Amino acid sequence: MNDTVTIQTRKFMTNRLLQRKQMVIDVLHPGKATVPKTEIREKLAKMYKTTPDVIFVFGFRTHFGGGKTTGFGMIYDSLDDAKKNEPKHRLARHGLYEKKKTSRKQ
Repeated sequence: MNDTVTIQTRKFMTNRLLQRKQMVIDVLHPGKATVPKTEIREKLAKMYKTTPDVIFVFGFRTHFGGGKTTGFGMIYDSLDDAKKNEPKHRLARHGLYEKKKTSRKQ
């Protein structure tokens, strides 16, 4: 991991109803390519003293000219809460949900 990447959180909110913390994430990476989501999850896990498997990040957009990316992140209290509240496609990205293959023949 490169130390020139800075992660800032804003609009932090604790959502007790859904057992999670949600926030807007700003990633500052001047002169570098967009930072992978796995690296962002690991750094957030260190910041909030939790494990990366309960952190879900999505919706990242790099600003024009590069150097700054903004997205959304959620930290669940437990993995069961995440499985209950997260959409299936985000769970599939983490490898927590397997889509059933349907037969095309009638």
